[in-house]
Amino acid sequence: MGLLVLLVAVALLAACGGGPPEALVVSAPANLRPPLQALASQIQEAMGAPVIFNYGASGKLAHQVEQGAPADVFISANARYVDDLIAEGMLTPDSKAVIARGQLVLWSPDPELALSGIEDLKRPEIRRIAIANPDHAPYGMAAREALQAAGVWDAVNPKLVYGEDVTQSFEYASAGNVDVAIIPLSMIEKNTPGRWIGLPQTLYGPLDQTAAVVRESKLPDAAHRFIQLLLSPASQKVLAQYGYTLPNEDTQ
Repeated sequence: MGLLVLLVAVALLAACGGGPPEALVVSAPANLRPPLQALASQIQEAMGAPVIFNYGASGKLAHQVEQGAPADVFISANARYVDDLIAEGMLTPDSKAVIARGQLVLWSPDPELALSGIEDLKRPEIRRIAIANPDHAPYGMAAREALQAAGVWDAVNPKLVYGEDVTQSFEYASAGNVDVAIIPLSMIEKNTPGRWIGLPQTLYGPLDQTAAVVRESKLPDAAHRFIQLLLSPASQKVLAQYGYTLPNEDTQ
């Protein structure tokens, strides 16, 4: 389907004597991969069963759910795809929860490239800019909104290179194929080379990481527990460390 899907299996056998328990399948946006990997040990301990993460662009993951692909929990990088699937009867409405709010940054792997704001993207030395595909990736939609709101869209549009999701956009910049990437703050870690600056959240719509249980899940109780685990203080602390604004914080 042209979707870059990363499967990460966290294996843990239940100490109840029988065979291995059924795995919980979580479809999650690519921007959440770093914090969810950091939470792997907590997930193992709390869930007591295997968890399989299917990462990708939210719109493509939503299409998979619509097509009946195996999934117990669906997480989108914005509320839109969750609301759409709820309206279609694919997700249970009472399970919907906002886990955190994401943020956009401009990032260049070149530490010598000066970046002070979004208008710098018009400069001639910045020739190529990667964003996630706005047709199905919320961070790509937000990047487009920010460029339009800042009045630089017409100048910058010819420079844009689209990745299938934020991971691919990050990889384009890492490989030197673009000069700047507009990506989630969660992908910038302490050892990430180059330099980055945040974009004002007033330039784009909320990137609310929104989760819900798939109505046809065979493990609805475990799916609900997983969402509550992401809302626990320990998980929220990790999400904050990766640059997310938490639901109980001021999001202005």
